[in-house]
Amino acid sequence: MRFVSLGLRRAATLAELLITLTVVAVIAGFAVVRIARLRDAMAAREAATEIEGGLGLARESAVAWRATVTLRLDTVQGRLDIRRGTALLRTRDLFGEYGVRLGGTRDSVVYDARGLGRGAANATLIVRRGVTADTIVVSRLGRVRR
Repeated sequence: MRFVSLGLRRAATLAELLITLTVVAVIAGFAVVRIARLRDAMAAREAATEIEGGLGLARESAVAWRATVTLRLDTVQGRLDIRRGTALLRTRDLFGEYGVRLGGTRDSVVYDARGLGRGAANATLIVRRGVTADTIVVSRLGRVRR
């Protein structure tokens, strides 16, 4: 005669399941916070790169047209405008695109026909989203560094 073993299967108790779910939830919570910070940092960096590109465009346009070109940051609406006189060369809605807030020591940087920054002596432009911030500094000569 053969005996068939019915091998009892061990099941998880309710307490074990709750502990496992709690640990998974805590780990997921940390991951969500880190991902949110990473997204904020990426958005601030991309917006700062756009501003940096706008400063380069403004400087190059001033030299090319031998005219005064102004880059203006509207800190209330989160916009970037580049103008030659009354002509609008470029506008960007940084708040709408990246969800960033803008600030700084000046709200505009003016380049003369030689590409030198007028009134831009160490202008600091700050791009913020969440707890992260990116800073751009424009020197007296109109050079940009981050």
